[in-house]
Amino acid sequence: MADLLADLTRMPHPQFIEVGDGVALATYSWGDLDAPTVVLVHGFASSTADTWLHTGWVRMLEREGYRILGIDQRGHGASQKPHDADGYAVRALARDIEAVLDTFLVDETFYVGYSLGARVGWQVLQDLGDRIPRAVLGGVPDGIPLDRLDIDQVRRYAADGTPVTDPVTQNYIALAERVSGNDLYALLALAEGMRDSRSIDPDPAHAPQQPVLFATGSADAVIGGSRRLADAAPKSSFFEIPGRHHFNAPGSKDFRLAALQFLQEE
Repeated sequence: MADLLADLTRMPHPQFIEVGDGVALATYSWGDLDAPTVVLVHGFASSTADTWLHTGWVRMLEREGYRILGIDQRGHGASQKPHDADGYAVRALARDIEAVLDTFLVDETFYVGYSLGARVGWQVLQDLGDRIPRAVLGGVPDGIPLDRLDIDQVRRYAADGTPVTDPVTQNYIALAERVSGNDLYALLALAEGMRDSRSIDPDPAHAPQQPVLFATGSADAVIGGSRRLADAAPKSSFFEIPGRHHFNAPGSKDFRLAALQFLQEE
């Protein structure tokens, strides 16, 4: 039984895709190449394995007959971790997704993103709308992700271990250090790059036109903003993930099943 469970949660070797500015992204594939595709995009300081494999999403989607394409976003997982903030603007992260789809010759795919991956997904739905017929955006904020992060405190902590006193920043540091291999300087560059994207904050006036399931934990501080974005999207629905906060919502079986039901709708 232990061997069976290990097989169900085994991470394949990454396939590296070099995107436009030369950054190598780690990608992972499961399932039949001819099956409908679902692209999975994780959140801040996480990875494909952390957000999607170990929480049962990959196992569920493969069992239901989907081809799964997981992407470690730049700065995360096994992907390269540049320290240049320009590469982490929202549109740059969305172009990374496009480059991966082009490389794998995926003309159409469902999109499932969480937190940062959901914010990137909002942009992907704008830029690649004809290729994304349906999407799940979990824990998506209606502003800039990481906006409450005290960048100066993180920079001092990374440089010489100066203690972080801001409680919100402490939480982000703990999140970053939870996953082995994270690079604080790359995550700092991500925070700065996202802030430089303020001009394209999620704009309800330019909401996705395709069907979107918004899903956010009942105890998540961003739930109000997520609802506002859902209200602006004409073909959206909203699922409140019971009893979950921002950091443990991906592990919710309720969330997985709601997303699966949504993806299977005609």
